[in-house]
Amino acid sequence: MIRTSLGLLSRDFPGGGGGARQNASVLLSSSNRSALLSPTRRFESPEAARLHEDENDAQELDFPGGRVPFTSEMKFIAESSEKRVSCFRILHENGETIKPTNFKQMYKDMITLQTMDTIFFEAQRQGRISFYLTSAGEEAVTIASAAALHSDDVVLAQYREPGVLLWRGFGLQEFADQVFGNRSDYGKGRQMPIHYGSNLLNFLTISSPIGTQLPHAVGVAYSLKMDRKDACAVTYFGDGGTSEGDFHAALNFAAVLGAPVVFICRNNGWAISTSIQEQFRSDGVVVKGQAYGVRSIRIDGNDALAVYSATRRAREMAVAEQMPVLIEALTYRVGHHSTSDDSTKYRGVDEIEYWKTKRSPMDRFARWLRNNGWLSEEDESMHRSTVKKQLLQAIQKAEKAEKAPVSALFSDVYDHIPSNLHEQEQVLRQTMKRYPQDYPSDVPL
Repeated sequence: MIRTSLGLLSRDFPGGGGGARQNASVLLSSSNRSALLSPTRRFESPEAARLHEDENDAQELDFPGGRVPFTSEMKFIAESSEKRVSCFRILHENGETIKPTNFKQMYKDMITLQTMDTIFFEAQRQGRISFYLTSAGEEAVTIASAAALHSDDVVLAQYREPGVLLWRGFGLQEFADQVFGNRSDYGKGRQMPIHYGSNLLNFLTISSPIGTQLPHAVGVAYSLKMDRKDACAVTYFGDGGTSEGDFHAALNFAAVLGAPVVFICRNNGWAISTSIQEQFRSDGVVVKGQAYGVRSIRIDGNDALAVYSATRRAREMAVAEQMPVLIEALTYRVGHHSTSDDSTKYRGVDEIEYWKTKRSPMDRFARWLRNNGWLSEEDESMHRSTVKKQLLQAIQKAEKAEKAPVSALFSDVYDHIPSNLHEQEQVLRQTMKRYPQDYPSDVPL
């Protein structure tokens, strides 16, 4: 058994049925895997529970699906005798912590991500791009976890992780070029908006189907292991993704092969309109790792410091011990699932407002930075203004740029394009010339 001292704290999460206490140690163990977690009852009404909680020092997180206790003990479970798995947290709502560290750049990137989401969402509403989805409420999960990784680690994301790319150096112009699908887009306009990818930054291009990146991540991790690389694969997914068969195949595959992969689940309480209560009866996602023999931990996904600390430790274990690790980050999707969704149709406005104002990961992180004298309101205001100006300039440039040519639809699949694809390309060109009103006028033939 290994204990690594840290300094941490605790809080409450929607849908979780257990408290999340927070402590100042990390407990790691790979033995005694036979202990089972008891199934939990459905969570009580979040509104009723909030009447009795102290917002400044909650010992439990009122999360969709049940109340979850906080813990400051970073505890990766391969075994447990607890009824409910606690939720690791460092930073309280009042911005206090035991072990301060300067993560000002993390917060600045969270601001950048928030600003980018707001402007791109508005651009979609104006009809300038076809689709978009935001990371509102989940900024800490992606930015803080990305900060804990190494540049050689290969990331296989879902579609709510632009923060990982942002941290790794993906520029605002690169984001804009992708959502507008112009000639400068690395995907040559073949993917819908927010399906980013970057070979340079070891970020595999996002794919729309839910869960397909999970077994792929295990394959990447096993390749890194065979090549004796000092790196791991890291894959992100939502709670809805754990209801896909790919999730279960990936965990079993990773455990059996000893693949160095970190699974990061953003449990935000909702898989579009399906709540976690309607998805599974288990104690969230963390216990599913235990079932497959994967070391696992539940953390407060709205606590940037907890996310950073747990991801950093998980990465160390994955690479040093050649093993998979599962992180369940309890967070909340404040925004709609996408621009095609109206979340007020299936959840209360008061619930959204509660998580937006009382449980904001950005507000909590900002309070901590200000308490330590590392952030001023002037600095924050200036950064927001600068990012907004740069992003609007990037959008104007991306919108005016030429689209990728028709030929880009048929390239990059085969070394030598087969005759049937040549034929399809010719038919498409002829059809576009014959019915120009049915095709975009700005796509070069």
